[in-house]
Amino acid sequence: MTPEFDQYAAEYSALLRDSVRDRFSGDPLFFHRRKWALISDFFKARNINPRSLEWLDVGCGQGELLTIAGPNFSRAVGCDPSRQMIASRASAQIVEQSQPTDLPFPNCSFDFITAVCVYHHVHGTDRQQLTSSIYRVLKPGGLFCMIEHNPWNPITQMIVKRCPVDVDAELLTTSTAERLMRAVNLEIVETAYFLYVPGGVCPFIGTIEKPLRKLPMGGQFAVFGRKIQ
Repeated sequence: MTPEFDQYAAEYSALLRDSVRDRFSGDPLFFHRRKWALISDFFKARNINPRSLEWLDVGCGQGELLTIAGPNFSRAVGCDPSRQMIASRASAQIVEQSQPTDLPFPNCSFDFITAVCVYHHVHGTDRQQLTSSIYRVLKPGGLFCMIEHNPWNPITQMIVKRCPVDVDAELLTTSTAERLMRAVNLEIVETAYFLYVPGGVCPFIGTIEKPLRKLPMGGQFAVFGRKIQ
């Protein structure tokens, strides 16, 4: 995410509105909750207690995911290049990035790092530079989770093409995401697809979606990588 998001900050929520997207979610925070549910399932499957982890959310925007999931971690921090986006943050700790591909933290600072719907706004060699920065601030054995729109889902493609915020979007496949991680010596731990089921059947989402996570048709995907010690 680049400082061009300064121009979207005041109307960001309104610019994301889409009739199909709104019918699917039924709740402005639905997509953030689904991301946290996926991450939480990943931790539970590996007996990882997030309360022992320091978490950084890269390109956190207005900090919605930090607000939802932050209390589950020992420390939760965000960073973003857009001063206007983070100006409207709630109570989350968010740091402005002076450079979109450089993270303003010391080496080996965090146990867990996320980049949620960030990389499709990052282009060319900047993608690898950002991934290198993420690797740098991860602790040995730390985990990185990249979440992105799935270009194989036709509904996702349609919504992205109609969204003013995504005018510069270049969607990534899971293989591209995995390749970016491997290039900096991150070991791929898991790749999962999600957002098959709309918010109206929310109580049953976990039961329905878990068996489908290897099927490459969900609205978004997550790739988890570990920093090799």
